[in-house]
Amino acid sequence: MNKNLQAQLRQHLVTLKLPAVSRLYEETARIAEKNSLSYEEFLAELIGQEILNRSNNMIARNLKDSALPPQKTLEMLDRSLLPKKAQRQLTSILSGDFINRRENLLFFGNPGTGKTHLACAIGEQMIQKGRRVKFYNTGKLVEYLLVQKQSLRFTKALKIFNKYDAIILDDIGYVQQSQAEMEVLFTFLAERYERASVIITSNLQFSQWEKIFKDKMTTAAAIDRLVHHCVIIELNTESYRISKANERATANNDDQEQNQGCAS
Repeated sequence: MNKNLQAQLRQHLVTLKLPAVSRLYEETARIAEKNSLSYEEFLAELIGQEILNRSNNMIARNLKDSALPPQKTLEMLDRSLLPKKAQRQLTSILSGDFINRRENLLFFGNPGTGKTHLACAIGEQMIQKGRRVKFYNTGKLVEYLLVQKQSLRFTKALKIFNKYDAIILDDIGYVQQSQAEMEVLFTFLAERYERASVIITSNLQFSQWEKIFKDKMTTAAAIDRLVHHCVIIELNTESYRISKANERATANNDDQEQNQGCAS
């Protein structure tokens, strides 16, 4: 291909916003010629690379936007520490069908049992499947919603959340909330009801949620919306963090004993 035609082709690819094709077409053409690929096979390979490139870029953008805590991925999760039932539930959840059904995921357990890690790992896997997920500490979300309400932008703010297939609310029982906090949180949950998924972690069982929503009727209404379409995952086992700390301590002790044995 002469240089003028090559420059013209590159400009066309820039205009059409095909960066992967622009970057790879020469190398792909050499491979196609070497392997005697047809024009259709050559074109299919190039277009496939462009699609893969766009998919990877989208996932990278959505991961950054999600605000998921680093290192709370599925690969970093020791599934063997989860209760047997939770392990089975996780296998089903990772298919992503709960998002298609607009189901909620509710994680209950004492501090340190892996609720946040598991919720974030699921969120990260959903992003890898092309979904949009957002992570919030519940306290930070409530603070944001209160500011929006005071600025008369509350309704507009709620609509922004519609772009997310799932929103993670970490530690919903974070404080004994004020009436104003309770109202914006309840409204947020009501807006998500049967529209999109919410993933919630909580140290408080439902019987204690009146501490959050202040009165029995509001508490019952919030719980009813959440459990109508939901999967409940119980994680009341030994603290995940304590278990991992004990493993590290045991490993360190073994290393020390081995070193002492070598020294003697």
